[in-house]
Amino acid sequence: MIRGIRRISRTALPEIIERFAPLARDYDVLLCDVWGVVHNGVAAFPQACDALERFRAGGGTVILITNAPRPGAAVQRMLDRLKVPHDCYDAIVSSGDVTRGIVESRPGERVFHLGPQRDLSIFTGLDVTFAPAEGADYTVCSGLFDDTSETPENYRELLATMRARSLFMVCANPDIVVERGDELVYCAGALADAYAALGGEVLYCGKPHAPIYTAALGRATTIRGGDPQPRRVLAIGDSIRTDLKGAAWFGIDCLFVISGIHAEDFGGRDAPDLSRLDAMLAGAGVSPQAATPRLAW
Repeated sequence: MIRGIRRISRTALPEIIERFAPLARDYDVLLCDVWGVVHNGVAAFPQACDALERFRAGGGTVILITNAPRPGAAVQRMLDRLKVPHDCYDAIVSSGDVTRGIVESRPGERVFHLGPQRDLSIFTGLDVTFAPAEGADYTVCSGLFDDTSETPENYRELLATMRARSLFMVCANPDIVVERGDELVYCAGALADAYAALGGEVLYCGKPHAPIYTAALGRATTIRGGDPQPRRVLAIGDSIRTDLKGAAWFGIDCLFVISGIHAEDFGGRDAPDLSRLDAMLAGAGVSPQAATPRLAW
């Protein structure tokens, strides 16, 4: 199992590749982000699905690794609705799975669920009692109550109430924003960061933190019948904050998909400004193995 932590270092602008196939030969396992790489919340990306299918057909293993605040089985149902083929992945590991493990370790405690009703599947089958913030033992944050109209600013008073009670927060999705079609919507990470800024205690269950990578590599080890070599594992993602930093901290290479969440920061999806890309990577102190406009074989 990969356990080392690699210091983040910044070198030069990564190679920009149009096709994944030449790079794919160097890896046995992909830890592939989902939202922004495989789909945009509205439709699947056929070229990305094809690339993952081809990687698997050549003997590779694909673990979809996502900050979705719901169990992997629920993520799969969403992928089915978006027509993402089962043949393009071997398993799914979500931050929701990691969150469930934490809730299981606190049986019978009262939980304040900060998030939309659609995320309640994260608690299915667990010994949990729900309570308002004023009476809960801890908080599980899976997002905003209404991410179509609200921003973190709407939660200033609620977060202050939680902080006054010193409520521990479990963040089931460390993403700050995510694509939904052509728009960006706030996620649980935005609320968790705001709570941490108030001095609140937060445990982040997904990328860029180690537990989700450890779980994903555990699945890959089971599927392949042995531990993959660290140098043969590649993360694929579109977020500098979660995917690139997470891969670097965990000690594995990363392929950066430019057309995802940061696309407009680089001047657009079709013609990214490489000087802006270089500046953002330098500012974050990360250096992916390569970058690509979009995942395609």
